[in-house]
Amino acid sequence: MFTPFNEEGHGTWQKTGQQTSRSTPPTPTTPRSRAVVRHCGIALQKRDSALVSFSDKSETDRVRDGFMKKKLGLTDSDADLDASLAEVGQTLKGDRTKNRVTVYYLLAEKHGKLDLFR
Repeated sequence: MFTPFNEEGHGTWQKTGQQTSRSTPPTPTTPRSRAVVRHCGIALQKRDSALVSFSDKSETDRVRDGFMKKKLGLTDSDADLDASLAEVGQTLKGDRTKNRVTVYYLLAEKHGKLDLFR
């Protein structure tokens, strides 16, 4: 499980030794990660919608269009946003289940948009 390592919600993510069951989402540990959970809302209630499948093109398009463009307000080309999303996917490569909250947090952090989540 990946968690932010400081209380302000800044910094990089680190792999913790803590194991969670596959059906339990990680517990938000910072105010900003809790704000990302609030943004995801009802999507976290079902396991399928709580995870992001990087191998499914329609799923990555949905993250790009619905989160990166609408919520974060990014205006880069689709190719640039897809490359950014792929980098986050590489960061989480070792984690078999890519939690939506983690993906969204890392994308917001990467693009300097964590201040949108308070």
